[in-house]
Order: sequence, then structure tokens, then C-alpha cells
Amino acid sequence: MVRFLSANAEELADDLKHEGIRAGEIIAYRAWRVMEPGFLCRGDDLLHSVYIRKYVWLPDEPASGDVRTHGIYSFRYVIRYRDEYSYNAYGPLLFGKVKIWGEVVEHEAGYRSQFGKIISLDYGDPALLDKFRKIYRVNLARANSN
Repeated sequence: MVRFLSANAEELADDLKHEGIRAGEIIAYRAWRVMEPGFLCRGDDLLHSVYIRKYVWLPDEPASGDVRTHGIYSFRYVIRYRDEYSYNAYGPLLFGKVKIWGEVVEHEAGYRSQFGKIISLDYGDPALLDKFRKIYRVNLARANSN
């Protein structure tokens, strides 16, 4: 059965408020920059955004950003190596999973979200992985079982 909307029904549809799609947390993938001490940088024990170097991911707080400007970028599929990452980054990178939520904009390769939280650090230099897993309290059961 096919129904055609009358002009009044079309006007009603235009007046309805769109609530958007609501979903739970999304698991996505990204990289973080490790800032090593050097000539132009003090270095620290925190993970930084690869693209926006001054953005620091704090261990006990979700990362956040306005999706209309930058937001928290992540990929749909796992990335394990610098060659799979789309940005030219210097210094060591660690790769892992994030859960993202809030307002989320989907792109061809991934997402831009309002909030993100590191849930695992999976690939990169083993010594740096061990260090940052402890700082961010992720993958601890797996790290302790090795």
C-alpha cells in the first residue's frame, strides 16, 4: 500500500523536531604522540594529540572538543603503524582504542566526536606502551599476564 502525504502532512513533517540518532558509545581507533625531551620540547608523561600538539589527553578525564571546529578525531578501523596513519608526525606514536560519545560526526575514514576516552594502548614501542598503560590505567591485566 502506497500513501501519499497531503500538503498538511508535509507541513506537519517539516514542523517536527529532529532528535537525531542516539547510540551508545562507539569504539574507534587513533594514535597519540609521545613528547620526548629535546631542544624545542620539555617532554612529559602524558599523551598528546598528533595533529594539535598542545592538546593533552589527561589520564582521569575524557578528552573533549567542539565537533563544529575540531573535536576528537578517530578512525573506523584499527591502525597499528605510522604508515597507516594519515598525518605526518614526528616522534614516537602509540596506537590504540578510544570510546567516543556525545555529538559524533561520521566521516568516510572515521569519526569526529565531542568526547573520547582511551580504553587501550595496543601498538607502538613496547617500553612506551608499558609506561603509558600504567599512567592511563589501561591494558593492565594483559600487561601483568606477560
